[in-house]
Amino acid sequence: MHFWFYPIPSKRPSGRHRALCGCLFLAIGTVYAEELPLSIDQALALAQDGNPSLSEIKARAEALAAIPLQEGALPDPTLNFDTLNVPTSSFSLRKEDMTMLDFGIIQTIPFPGKLALKEQVAEQEALAAADSVEVARIRLNRDVKQTWWRLFYYDRAINVASESEQFFQALIDTAQSRYKVGQGQQQDVILAQLERSKLKDEKIELFSMRHTTAIQLNTLLNRNPETPMPLPSQAEIKSPGLVIADLQAQAMEHSPLFERHRKMLGAARSRVELAEKDFYPDLTLGAGYAVRQNTPTGESRSDFASIRLSVNLPIYADQKQAKAVEQRNGELRQEQYALQDEHNKVHGDIATNVAQYHHANQRLALLEHELIPQTQQAVNSLMAGYPVGKADFGNLLRSQLSLFQYQSQYWKSLVETQQLLAELSNLVGEDLTHD
Repeated sequence: MHFWFYPIPSKRPSGRHRALCGCLFLAIGTVYAEELPLSIDQALALAQDGNPSLSEIKARAEALAAIPLQEGALPDPTLNFDTLNVPTSSFSLRKEDMTMLDFGIIQTIPFPGKLALKEQVAEQEALAAADSVEVARIRLNRDVKQTWWRLFYYDRAINVASESEQFFQALIDTAQSRYKVGQGQQQDVILAQLERSKLKDEKIELFSMRHTTAIQLNTLLNRNPETPMPLPSQAEIKSPGLVIADLQAQAMEHSPLFERHRKMLGAARSRVELAEKDFYPDLTLGAGYAVRQNTPTGESRSDFASIRLSVNLPIYADQKQAKAVEQRNGELRQEQYALQDEHNKVHGDIATNVAQYHHANQRLALLEHELIPQTQQAVNSLMAGYPVGKADFGNLLRSQLSLFQYQSQYWKSLVETQQLLAELSNLVGEDLTHD
């Protein structure tokens, strides 16, 4: 575990240079003045609490969780009231013997096993939706981490450009002093001024990209896009050892993405069983009680009771039930292929990201231990010799530009390793940033 800090300039800048830097940093310094630095852990917590996309998926999962019990319940019974055999000549309830008031209740009972399968399908879909929440949470963490680290890079790149700008200002002062006493050339001054102007242009571009990235991060955190986004002056850099086969095994065991596919596969199997059950008829039971009025002379009439039993007849099975089974089997195969496709994709993505992670670390080591120190030594040597005419100005200029590029590439490679870890954590389904 390491902590990295902004480099501190070794020389105190001149008054002229402080004025130039003040113009460049005035806006960002004013905006950040009232904001505390946002650490990556704070950013993750804000995203988990406020991101509307994640909240939407959570609400959908909660809605689906209420379905299984509904699917497993019997259909609502039907209560009926009828008037039977009422004569249209008088509409009297007493005149005819078969005139009656009928009350009844009817209940449909699906063939045994159908309700359990319907509930099972809904339950598996609800569990898959819960896994979707976890998938969305992990992906949101990845997006926040990668965006935060991109901001981290822009801050470092801006700092490196500022330090290089200080160097070119000092070089301009030295070249002008030599030119005034006839020991240097005017083109040296012009070339140094040109490179300083190029750095100013690059810093403007870096500030623009940083502004855009800050808006993206604020959006993920459900904040006003223009909310200031200062970062801490240090960050924890993590470098775990990664083995492709181990990560692929972890993904198969822990990734909620695979869990969701497995549950959807289980739901597809249950739908096939349910479709096969539809070849069997449902049962409808009913009971009724018919009330008859007394005769006009007062003679009592007996009431009637009735019981009803009916079943639906699947006589069009070839066109309906058989085709439904065929449809559900096709959906089952679709889910099987989707799981296999996801398996191949995740395994390939893990291998690709691990390879990129190792290459970024190798490049990082080369920059840190060889290219930057060697180039810095060359710059120091040339800078010491140039004021006394013992170093070529063109070599000094090229060496400093190379140093600036290598320092920027160093921070870019460093940030790339952390972004790749964020992507691998998303693929595997758990945090991989431990040592």
